[in-house]
Amino acid sequence: MKQEKPDTCFCTLALGERYRSHALLLAQDIEKHSPEIYLIVLTDKPQEFKKYSNVLAFKHEQQSISCYHDKRFVIAEAISLFNTCIFVDADIRILDKLQPEMKWLPGITAKSCTSIIKHNHAYINSVNDAYKANRARNLTILSKLAQKLNLDLEDTNIQFVMEMLFVVTRQDGREIEFIKHWENIALYCELNGFYNAEGYAIGLAAAKAGLPVRWDAMDGIVYFKDWVEHQKIKKGQANPDTTLIYFQQHEAIEYRQNSIFQKLARKLNKFIGYYYRSLCLRLATLSNFNFYYR
Repeated sequence: MKQEKPDTCFCTLALGERYRSHALLLAQDIEKHSPEIYLIVLTDKPQEFKKYSNVLAFKHEQQSISCYHDKRFVIAEAISLFNTCIFVDADIRILDKLQPEMKWLPGITAKSCTSIIKHNHAYINSVNDAYKANRARNLTILSKLAQKLNLDLEDTNIQFVMEMLFVVTRQDGREIEFIKHWENIALYCELNGFYNAEGYAIGLAAAKAGLPVRWDAMDGIVYFKDWVEHQKIKKGQANPDTTLIYFQQHEAIEYRQNSIFQKLARKLNKFIGYYYRSLCLRLATLSNFNFYYR
């Protein structure tokens, strides 16, 4: 173990073989470029990370229906140990040293965020007509939720936070309130079938907790994310040869060949897990019946 622990860490969620494989590459990157920085991992198989001295791996079983909102457990664990945690998706790669001069203000710092009202417009209009009705339904759920939280979705200070890369820094315990509000929001959204609402949940929970959300270019974090890099290449902002190896490693994990037995086992586990977690969700929300059901 390191003698002096920095006040900043990376953190991620790695459930299942695919995301554990991605997270192991992420651990290698951080060990190579910033060995003094810890990576906090919540995973179903923490033993796979034992060989990395810069990784603190904690046992975690999926709690939310579609896994998205389990990111709150990662933040809760990391922020209990460090003053600042940098959440990254497990399939992000870190390509250079975390610059020591980077200082994080209390609250949430996001690589990508925008007001919820602006994001809602894009959310509806970025898909064809076949999907617009479903997205409109999701926004109706969001509107009802905001009323229950006494928040105004027209307030341009309430942010949608792109969850692939964001930073949380302690602020007088408000970060703890933020996690609690995220849980209530997550349960409400999932109860109503809006499973991938974590970007909204982060912004709404932050607003409810009085935790500021700020945008930052984060030039001191040099990273690779496949779809982000594709966009840069398409716009002529990046050389595809520079990141070819990262695309190849990413695709080797994403398109790994599995046996028929493995595929059937995965589908069965997914089926059983869905109904088990749905039951747990129903039981958990009964404790606040008025909030969740009226």
